[in-house]
Amino acid sequence: MTGPAAGPLASAAAGRHARSPARSAWSWLWSTDAGRRVLRATLVVPALFAFTDQVVGNVQMATFAAFGGFATLVMSSFGGTRRDKAVAHLGLALTGTAMIVIGTLVSSSALLAALVAVPVTFAVLFAGVIGPNVAAGAMGALLAYVLPAVSAGTAAMIPERLAGWWLASVAGTAAVLLLPDRPASGRLAAAVIALANSLAGELDAAVAGSARRPLRDASLARSRALRAAFAATPYRPTGLAAPDQAFANLVECLEWCCSLVGDVVRGRPGITGGPDEDRLLLEESGRLLRAVAALLSGRRAAPDLEGVRQLIASARERAWNQVVTTEDEAAVAKLTFHARRLAVATQSAATDALIASGRAGDRLVARARCRWYSSTGTAVEAGPTARLRSMGAVAVRHASLESVCCINSLRGALALAAAVLVADLTGVQHGFWVALGTLSVLRTSAASTGATALRALAGTVAGFVIGSAAVVAIGSDTALLWAMLPVSVSVAAYCAGTARFVAGQAAFTVLVAVLFNLIVPAGWHVGVVRIEDVALGCAVSVAVGALLWPRGAVGVVSDDLADAFREGGAYLSESMDWVLGHSPEHPVHGLATVSASIRLGDALRSLLAEQGTRHIPREHLWKLVGAAMRLRLTAHALARAQPAAPGFEEARDVLSGWTAGLVSWYDRLALNLAGEKADDRAILEAALPSVAGLFDPVSEAAIPVRAVWIGQYLRDLRHHLADTIGPALELSALRQQPWWR
Repeated sequence: MTGPAAGPLASAAAGRHARSPARSAWSWLWSTDAGRRVLRATLVVPALFAFTDQVVGNVQMATFAAFGGFATLVMSSFGGTRRDKAVAHLGLALTGTAMIVIGTLVSSSALLAALVAVPVTFAVLFAGVIGPNVAAGAMGALLAYVLPAVSAGTAAMIPERLAGWWLASVAGTAAVLLLPDRPASGRLAAAVIALANSLAGELDAAVAGSARRPLRDASLARSRALRAAFAATPYRPTGLAAPDQAFANLVECLEWCCSLVGDVVRGRPGITGGPDEDRLLLEESGRLLRAVAALLSGRRAAPDLEGVRQLIASARERAWNQVVTTEDEAAVAKLTFHARRLAVATQSAATDALIASGRAGDRLVARARCRWYSSTGTAVEAGPTARLRSMGAVAVRHASLESVCCINSLRGALALAAAVLVADLTGVQHGFWVALGTLSVLRTSAASTGATALRALAGTVAGFVIGSAAVVAIGSDTALLWAMLPVSVSVAAYCAGTARFVAGQAAFTVLVAVLFNLIVPAGWHVGVVRIEDVALGCAVSVAVGALLWPRGAVGVVSDDLADAFREGGAYLSESMDWVLGHSPEHPVHGLATVSASIRLGDALRSLLAEQGTRHIPREHLWKLVGAAMRLRLTAHALARAQPAAPGFEEARDVLSGWTAGLVSWYDRLALNLAGEKADDRAILEAALPSVAGLFDPVSEAAIPVRAVWIGQYLRDLRHHLADTIGPALELSALRQQPWWR
């Protein structure tokens, strides 16, 4: 068995303590959260083991109490409020109960245990799409199946095993509630607060006519920091509850605001001389951004959402029926467009901040749900029934080989089933070490799995040397072994998710040597057995990784990006037909683009978590992801607009042509990302669509402002297209490389 921060769907400890590139190689020597984890595990695990082994005198109960305590306190780490943590621990206890019963009943037949392992493992891992707490408990729940499934036992042992498991669950939950970690979301909230304040300051400077490049650079740096914090965990760090959904959407909304503020700043010379109403919109946007920062800081704030809504409506009514005949008049219309568009985005951000901080009413939440799911119809219902429907929708959304969660779950299920069979066929002494060794080193690509396997073996050998030396030195002195137990638990708990993988393996191997010598004294032979079993489990992982998904997340990220651009292009085309009055039907691709965006986010996290492979720079990935987000949100903005009145047919034709050119180019980019085309940079640059021709100096035609505004949506998309070419070609080339490189 290995440290907890491992597997195709790693535990919360892995995400919470994932080291950024800027951290020192020795920063793992101290961690406050790890200190709390050590204290909890040291107080609970040795005490439970001593009580069940020495007082009760039941080996089965002692074994499941010890490993159950480790599963509850180290392998699983839940976030949220105390209630959230209590519910998550109860869910883990109930799931573990079912796993122990099933595992014990199938343990008589290795073939049956392997067959049952497939649906059981897939269900446990795939359930992680529901939320981070479900994902965080996956490895702990699987331990509850693996331990009885590959150990000798009968149905008569089920009560004893469940008694040990529930002792660990109750004691572990109490320890977590009494000695809680710092909120993991605090780091993400700090990044949100920093970006909101930075954007507000940049807007204030732009309105005052003193915007400077350093302010823009600071906002962009904070936006990158927010993206990195949000993508740092191997799973989406929010659940399905309204505050969780609001917080996740707030992250994206602020990234969008950062881009829109950049559009405003580019037109800075026209701000000071522009209409007073536009400056007022920009000032209100700054106030909303500061309100977002205040709400996320825990301070009271009352953003004037209704007042801003009226200003937005007034700007539309003021300009919608006007016409422009010169470029100067068009420039004023564009400034109004950018000010209004930013106000809409900051209004959405403030709404999300109110919901995320628990200060929003039901009506506000209902309206927000429509925006989250790109619904243009009636409000999305809330309540327990709706929560179940949301879970079902999430499962359906990920039930595809385009979802990294589905692929990882399938690989984990087949790998665990293979490990169970191999453990039986080889007749190893402790088959659960083989099975958990398999899951622990199974990463998203064959190359990274192989690299992790080598680290696992190195750590196990190191732990064997240390543990064996300690056991030999102690000899038959049981008192010293008992004294070593809390020490070994402390070190193993601290290293899990904090130290490097090798150190975690070594620490856990020492703990196993001490624990099993207390149960059945065997001296240093326990370490030898563990090395053999872990090596076998690593071999299974490498084989499964090479056969099922050798290139890892690179291909899935490319495919999901291609899907996001295709769906976004279709959504843009539908939305433009709607807003130009060519189609009476509301666009229907909104939910499909949201689904593609979520799958892309999950795949991106897996790609960033991979080790041992060469990757595209993060900044290049952000450009592609940002382009997909801009396309989706632009299409959604057009889908929410009122259809244009009859007239300006020439402008309609021009706008339709622009849209067709953009959609065609996005489709071409998607084909390259999916590996179905192999264009070079020159071809893609030559294919960039034109967005010229709306103002024809020969015809001197008056153009309605609404046409200028619609055209500006498309111009802004076109402005950023060239930035995606290099990263797209780089990612396309990367997916063609052999997996072992």
